[in-house]
Amino acid sequence: MTDATDTAEANFGDVVLAAAADRRLVVQPRMGMSRPEEMRRGLAATRGAAARTVGTITLDSYTRVGDHDAARAALEAGADLNGYPIVAHPPEVTEAVVEGIRGPDFPVQVRHGSASPQYIVDALTRVGLHATEGGPVSYCLPYSRLPVADSVTAWAEACRVLGDLGEHGPRAHLETFGGCMMGQLCPPSMLVAISVLEACFFRQFGIDSVSLSYAQQTDPVQDAEAIAALRALADEFLPDLSLHIVVYAYMGVFPRSAEGATRLVRDAAALGVRAGAHRLIVKTTAESRRIPTIAENVDALRAAAETAERTRAVEPAATPPADTGILAAARALVETVLSGDADVGRALVGAVRRGVIDVPYCLHPDNRGRTSATVGPDGRLHWTRTGGLPRAVTQEDTARTGHDSSDDLLRSLYYVQRRFDRAAAGAAG
Repeated sequence: MTDATDTAEANFGDVVLAAAADRRLVVQPRMGMSRPEEMRRGLAATRGAAARTVGTITLDSYTRVGDHDAARAALEAGADLNGYPIVAHPPEVTEAVVEGIRGPDFPVQVRHGSASPQYIVDALTRVGLHATEGGPVSYCLPYSRLPVADSVTAWAEACRVLGDLGEHGPRAHLETFGGCMMGQLCPPSMLVAISVLEACFFRQFGIDSVSLSYAQQTDPVQDAEAIAALRALADEFLPDLSLHIVVYAYMGVFPRSAEGATRLVRDAAALGVRAGAHRLIVKTTAESRRIPTIAENVDALRAAAETAERTRAVEPAATPPADTGILAAARALVETVLSGDADVGRALVGAVRRGVIDVPYCLHPDNRGRTSATVGPDGRLHWTRTGGLPRAVTQEDTARTGHDSSDDLLRSLYYVQRRFDRAAAGAAG
């Protein structure tokens, strides 16, 4: 690791791409603690893990929704929050959290979940941080009641600030959250398309270092095809950007058993290597029960890194996945949205209004709600209703069930949890 006295931070994306050039998968926790001393310990432990890591400061729910007064009141009362309230803490406090830990090979990313990130971006840039994530669609539809048009305006304001950072230090890095809409049960073509579209939105504001996200779903072969589609569309629509692919360990209902959870995280690491991703957001064995400890986060990082190295050793060349229509469907979505307006923000608003972006099971008032999906008998995610989506989406790997029952929804929601817990129980027996 770099000497702790060397604190000059490099661009987040450049650090990840340098690791990729060394054939190393960067692993990153979803870690956030409200107490500064504990957040600092978490960053130090991440940096010292037996893995190639970058740091994370994940924010709390009050900060995510802009209730900074409630976050300050909680801090004054000595309450523990479910993340780090970067706006409520004075800048000098956050500077002390990262001082001597961040450096040329250990940048720190702020992860938040806000549809209105202006105060968050202001707070992170005040202390010299430059990497964050989200997007005007992906952090609005699942997490907010804010109109999408207002989220686009808020994100435009934040992106203008981030786009100016390169004049004074490391240029900003923005990661799309579009590859993780609702965490689960959103078919891959929509995840891929929103990830690419949000990167197009970022580029409008001069942000030239981005990462495109994709969340592990229900079938590794389908996921590999989706990531290949994401890479292809990045080359097609974003050839001028410095970018990398980030995979999230499964973001839906997690296995309850420690062994089942470990198997799922290891599968995510193997997927990342096989699909040519550059970074992995790791989850822990405690995800289904409580907020993980620092030690549990470090254990998960180590397990993921070990699996990545082992997978790379035994599978030096990835096998191109079969084409089931994900690329064509995602391209049709991107092209249809971008054809709506020369301004990507207005195009996104119009696409949601017309139902071209329509996320299954999303209850946001702006979402049309005319699409649905299921986990089929083959374990793959299938559309069951495609509403007003482009024709290429209806020709994707689609199941025509004729109905969407509550029993089918529950079965699909718990499919991954049950599959991995059963596998763990079988191995133990």
